[in-house]
Amino acid sequence: MSDLKIKKLTLGELNTNCYIIWDKNTLDAWIVDPADEGSLISEEIIREDLNVTKIILTHGHFDHILGLLEVKLNFPQAKIYLHKEDLFLVKTVQKRTQHWLKRQVDPVPLPDSFYDDEETIKLGNKEFKVIHTPGHTPGSVSLYCKEEKLLISGDTLFKEAIGRTDFKYSNHQDILKSLEKLLILPKDTKVISGHGPETNIGNEQGWLK
Repeated sequence: MSDLKIKKLTLGELNTNCYIIWDKNTLDAWIVDPADEGSLISEEIIREDLNVTKIILTHGHFDHILGLLEVKLNFPQAKIYLHKEDLFLVKTVQKRTQHWLKRQVDPVPLPDSFYDDEETIKLGNKEFKVIHTPGHTPGSVSLYCKEEKLLISGDTLFKEAIGRTDFKYSNHQDILKSLEKLLILPKDTKVISGHGPETNIGNEQGWLK
């Protein structure tokens, strides 16, 4: 039986998936992509009596980070992780939210730490490997836990879809190379993504090849 528990919250105007992942033994937890509605995320954390150690950002798009300010204020001990190539997106979140959603938002806090490609970060006794998967954004990452057969794919890979690459800073060839890194994982690897339902690597290998 897995030592990890995962709770998915689908939040905001773009139906972004935020995940609260925690170790059942230690109650140490990650918030993955705090989307919007930081108060709701915080309530879930408090209800489960969790200790948030990290706020994991798969990339810097506004719909994945608008709840960042509130959760950081509520859980100041939690370290924010981001790939440095997406720092420009976090710094310009107000401008981008105004453009896409036509509303004003507060700035969000900057990351406390930047990922290194293929570094390992731990949740309880489980290790997650950071895989740099650019294409959708320059700093997109996915996180893979071999022991749990779990992939957190952000907006790189969805169920029967991949991340859009029509932004000026996106690159379609890069996302194809990133997908090659993910599709070699075991077929029964569970994939939880930034939007939509979960899938597994085996389901996605066929139509993407």
